[in-house]
Amino acid sequence: MLYRENGQFKTSYSADQQVFPIAQDRLAIWLLVAFAAIGVPMLADEYMLRAILIPFLILALAALGLNILVGYCGQISLGTGAFMAVGAYAAYNLQVRIEGMPLIVALLGGGLCATVVGVLFGIPSLRIKGLYLAVATLAAQFFVDWSALRLKWVTNDSSSGSVSVAGLQVLGLTIETPVQKYLFCLAFLTVFAVLAKNLVRSHIGREWMAIRDMDVAAAVIGIRPVYAKLTAFAVSSFIVGVAGALWAFVYLGSWEPAAFNIDRSFQLLFMVIIGGLGSIMGSFFGAAFIVILPIALDLFLPMLGQLFGFNVDTATISHAVAMIFGALIVFFLIVEPHGIARLWSTAKEKLRLWPFPH
Repeated sequence: MLYRENGQFKTSYSADQQVFPIAQDRLAIWLLVAFAAIGVPMLADEYMLRAILIPFLILALAALGLNILVGYCGQISLGTGAFMAVGAYAAYNLQVRIEGMPLIVALLGGGLCATVVGVLFGIPSLRIKGLYLAVATLAAQFFVDWSALRLKWVTNDSSSGSVSVAGLQVLGLTIETPVQKYLFCLAFLTVFAVLAKNLVRSHIGREWMAIRDMDVAAAVIGIRPVYAKLTAFAVSSFIVGVAGALWAFVYLGSWEPAAFNIDRSFQLLFMVIIGGLGSIMGSFFGAAFIVILPIALDLFLPMLGQLFGFNVDTATISHAVAMIFGALIVFFLIVEPHGIARLWSTAKEKLRLWPFPH
């Protein structure tokens, strides 16, 4: 009885077009954001911030960008790790080569450079689609890996190929402690999530979904496939590039090209598929599933072994975590192929109808 729209009348177009038209949803989101910004820094320890929450926020941002391309526009991409690498190395070069470059400007500049690369590798989407497009975007992964290893100016002539950053500052405030890094990443994720939510509800978002559902029919009714597909690549690559810069600057601090290899691209694609294609909330669910579940299994399996009176070594636990994690992914895709976001929407719908029959 607490989740009802009855009596919530809309008296203007702006009220009718709200992102969260139900008052309970708006209150829940505000409470969640307030808890994330105030409660989590007070309750979480250093390990949880460094190992779980900061990677979750950054990967959720990257999954959000990929979901715009794959979920909303229907363009399969396997080059997400490459676009993250472009954002990371571009932001690094901007900060190293331009004295006094603000951190936020460098991060956004990395996103802009990733946008250019994403649009270039998105041009084949005008002619091919499906698995052929996936192979074309996979070429971006190998090209960026080769560039980071062979072009010395990308790594500022580093002999080992690894680069590092230190002394992060924003408006004179240092970002050193795990709490400061967590809040910095949370601010980026919140802003981009709000922008993405409004963007997919705009006319360009509807064009993306029309291209995804049936590109020929979309072209017939006047939607330009060139504009729709390339803007999807541009927006997606920009968000992913910013996430890559955050991953390098805030989470890693020191990195090499292997930090953005093809495994990262597959990891992000799994996040989008498991969380829910074409869903902003699904990006968060998928990131939480991929990041938190392996750590939870890694902690739970030794406890289970001690409970039944047998000890296993670390290598066995690692292999068991990988096998169980993979089995759970397959099981979940069979049970709910539309992702965790569909389960969430189904639960909300049941709550709205309760106690009436469905």
